[in-house]
Amino acid sequence: MKKIDFTMFDSLLSVADYFNTPKKCKQALTESRWGDDIICPYCGKHHCKMSKTGRFHCTVCNHNFSSAVGTIFENTKISLRQWFLAMYLISSHKKGVSSHQLSRDIKVTQKTAWYMLQKIRSLYAQSDEEALSGTVECDEMYLGGAEKNKHEYKKTEGTQGRSTKTKKPIFGMIQRKGNVVAIAVKDTKTETLMPIIKQFVAENTVIYTDELSSYSRLSKENFAHGVVHHNDNEFVVGDIFTNTIEGFWSHFKKMVFGTYHYVSKKHLQRYIDEEVFRWNTRKMSESYRFNDMFAKAVSLCRYDDVKNVA
Repeated sequence: MKKIDFTMFDSLLSVADYFNTPKKCKQALTESRWGDDIICPYCGKHHCKMSKTGRFHCTVCNHNFSSAVGTIFENTKISLRQWFLAMYLISSHKKGVSSHQLSRDIKVTQKTAWYMLQKIRSLYAQSDEEALSGTVECDEMYLGGAEKNKHEYKKTEGTQGRSTKTKKPIFGMIQRKGNVVAIAVKDTKTETLMPIIKQFVAENTVIYTDELSSYSRLSKENFAHGVVHHNDNEFVVGDIFTNTIEGFWSHFKKMVFGTYHYVSKKHLQRYIDEEVFRWNTRKMSESYRFNDMFAKAVSLCRYDDVKNVA
């Protein structure tokens, strides 16, 4: 089975032209997942044969299955061609793509497009396999409408600054000239942030933050800690600054407010994961990002993890 050359996918047109039949889409799914050695997703054996219908049969456990079983495409009624086009669109657009726009682009309902986007975002889950190191900037942001922009009857008292009454806190860590990690958190207290930092940042790393008291324990946790005092209009002191992570927050806000307009607390982490993926692959080509997403989509996953997205 000939391996797909993903470098050819440098535009939406190239994706649409290549995946032009259901048969070709199924072949691409099979090749990317198994190559020529079909492995049964139920028993893990290699004694599988393809039937005339394009499905597979395991001669050991006697299961019949398709190439989509155990992937985000399992039990879908949407064509694989539409799935692949959606994956390319969300991976190539710098600010994401809304469900309304996707529904028009691939001819599905808005509800179906939203469901597809949520399942695709499930592929973006962040990992702590490779710790941030070197110089890392940490910062927090609060997602929610500014009180000054609301009508008087909609304003809530005591929501200035770091209040979480009407805003959702997000904590971010970024390695200079490296990757970013961002997590939706319940608050920005020391007991909330320190375990996250210790999980994702290597020991003895230099960490730069603002003057938030929650970071005061960093120097006692095998980290070198530098502080920039924003409240005193101090933003850069030599190499000490948090401009890089603030740049990520700027991109994240543009995605949320410019494309999606509203993000619920329930699904916030998936939107954060999407922007983290986009930032961490920002120097990669569209074809690379599509290849990476395709590989994640065909990797074995638990269907229960991605089916309940509503």
